[in-house]
Amino acid sequence: MKNIVITGTSRGIGFQLAKLFANAGHKVLALSRNTKLLDDINHKNITNISADISNPNDIKKVIDFINNEWKKVDILINNAGKLINKPFKELSTNDFLEVYKVNVFAVAELTKNIIPFMKCGGHVVTISSMGGIQGSMKFAGLSAYSSSKGAVITLSEVLAEEHKEQQIAFNVLALGAVQTEMLEEAFPGYKAPLSAEEMANYIFDFALTGNKYYNGKVLQVANTTP
Repeated sequence: MKNIVITGTSRGIGFQLAKLFANAGHKVLALSRNTKLLDDINHKNITNISADISNPNDIKKVIDFINNEWKKVDILINNAGKLINKPFKELSTNDFLEVYKVNVFAVAELTKNIIPFMKCGGHVVTISSMGGIQGSMKFAGLSAYSSSKGAVITLSEVLAEEHKEQQIAFNVLALGAVQTEMLEEAFPGYKAPLSAEEMANYIFDFALTGNKYYNGKVLQVANTTP
């Protein structure tokens, strides 16, 4: 049984991941601003904390729970994300800040606070996007989102180097098209070949075993564009 922290569990991939890990007997700390769907499930292995991970006070709430109840974290899955779809010339500095607050700054802050609870064999998995991969096809309107997803790739590579002696692994999954609410927001009407549940199954296995094979790597998980 492992202790697993997952962000962005109110819908889509994060919601499916929380159920998968809980049903497999692991303890899940599910973090999202809206906890209704998981509250309704009322799974004995899932603890829901309503948290905006870009808010330092909410991160303190999370760390207090871990310190008081768990003492250790085996896996952190940075899944929460924010997307703004606007032409670059219409994006304000505040738009960029809103996206980076969730997709980069919150990832860095939560990871920094959870690392002290991780031991040898710990695994931090950050969910990025094919849009953050250098040389991949890019899509108009996603300059803030895609650049933020590129930033967390580099962040994870550096963290893997800094923590290799502790044998804590940091890896990134750059996802392609998955049928989620976020995809619908970015590409209305587009039908992806993979469901959120199917992608969650892949991430579930990778989070549990990928650190045996990879550290400081980014894996491209896509067979279509976008």
